[in-house]
Amino acid sequence: MLVLSRKKNESIVVNDDIIITVVEIRGDKVRLGIVAPKDVPVHRQEVFEAIQSTQTTRTQEPPAAATHPTE
Repeated sequence: MLVLSRKKNESIVVNDDIIITVVEIRGDKVRLGIVAPKDVPVHRQEVFEAIQSTQTTRTQEPPAAATHPTE
């Protein structure tokens, strides 16, 4: 893990097209602004984990019973 120190209004650039800026620091909370291309999903970790869990559950469900037309 790379650990960087930033002050309010300072930024970090990731992969030339993602900019993370410290917007506000209040007590033990830090607000970040993120600019990223529209095709790059950006989620809080708990949301990301919920999405992953849902996708894993879907792939593990047995397929629906196939129906065969009567001849």
